[in-house]
Amino acid sequence: MAGWRKSTHSANASSCVEVAIGIGVRDSKAPAVHIEVGAAAWNSFLSTVKRG
Repeated sequence: MAGWRKSTHSANASSCVEVAIGIGVRDSKAPAVHIEVGAAAWNSFLSTVKRG
């Protein structure tokens, strides 16, 4: 089983995006479906977010 995590800023909300390293992202309301995201794409996404 993957270690799905959501942002600590989400508190206990149920409408969140969750991420699992090496797996991808998913909507917490539809956990059976996820989008695969490779390491390079994820790192690019994080760099873009951090730059604002």
